[in-house]
Amino acid sequence: MKDVSIIGVDIAKKVFQVHGVNEAGEATVRRALRRAQVLSFFAKLRPCLVGLEACGTAHYWARELEALGHRVRLMPPAYVKAYVRRNKNDAADAAAICEAVSRPAMRFVAVKTAEQQAAAGLHRARSLLIKQRTMLINAVRGQMAEFGIVVPAGPQHVGKLTALLADPDELRIPALLRAALTTLAETLTDLKGRIAAIERQILEWGRDNATYRHLITIPGVGPILASALPAMVPAPEIFRSGRDFAASLGLVPRQDGTGGKVRLGPISKRGNGYLRRLLVNGAMAVLNGKRARQDPWLVKLLATKKRKVAAVALANKMARIAWAVMIRQEDFRPALQVVPAKAA
Repeated sequence: MKDVSIIGVDIAKKVFQVHGVNEAGEATVRRALRRAQVLSFFAKLRPCLVGLEACGTAHYWARELEALGHRVRLMPPAYVKAYVRRNKNDAADAAAICEAVSRPAMRFVAVKTAEQQAAAGLHRARSLLIKQRTMLINAVRGQMAEFGIVVPAGPQHVGKLTALLADPDELRIPALLRAALTTLAETLTDLKGRIAAIERQILEWGRDNATYRHLITIPGVGPILASALPAMVPAPEIFRSGRDFAASLGLVPRQDGTGGKVRLGPISKRGNGYLRRLLVNGAMAVLNGKRARQDPWLVKLLATKKRKVAAVALANKMARIAWAVMIRQEDFRPALQVVPAKAA
């Protein structure tokens, strides 16, 4: 196995498939490995190029293999699919990964450090708890609406419902249902506390991160987005420009064309949906603030586009600015407004 130069590994829970080729492109290794055998197998090989799909546990295995001296490249699974020949199975996937990692035009995913992956995990945990909070709020609102108790939409108004549940003089809620709704309300209160605790952890991590301190200076970028970007974009330099970074987040029109005619549709919504959602939310906050009436670009944009379309356009601009800030490691510098001279 000393003549192996490129290896493709199909990651699984228990059985990993390995496909290796030499410098001439001839297959020299085709075998399955149990999870416990992976590191010992690669420890016996001389340093080579290892390709992995950027899926679950890929960053962990990439860090472990790099520690053994190998060069590891992670690739989006969608880009590897084109290299699968005929039937799909683990052996064919490993061969496709081995072929794809050697392509000069292939796009790769940066390997996260353990700290960056932990910070990204905090954001995923927060997102999951927020979804559960929304489910509980909708359940309580829906059940109480069945008995004529309705409050305005929004989590800030749920306190009115929980206050009614705690009021013993409120007779509109049947006693048979009150205990169950009280349980949901108590769970909701507990969830709010857990979300707040995770957000404090995110902010503490962000304050110790130089990139976070630069990103927070961008209008529309709050603490959550400023901490999510360095956690989920470990190597912004892999993008050639801010336009490429914005495109990777799906904030550009989807293209569909043939015969020299290209039609632009809605945004592609590819890439990291969590970052895209935070950017659009931040853009909406800017449009609802004072800056939307002072920035000539925003004033012109809002005059010709619907508010949500303008928010996506601003989110695209924010993504490009964020890329530049992460690359240069500098604070955001607003453009100087040119004031026309008064006529004499």
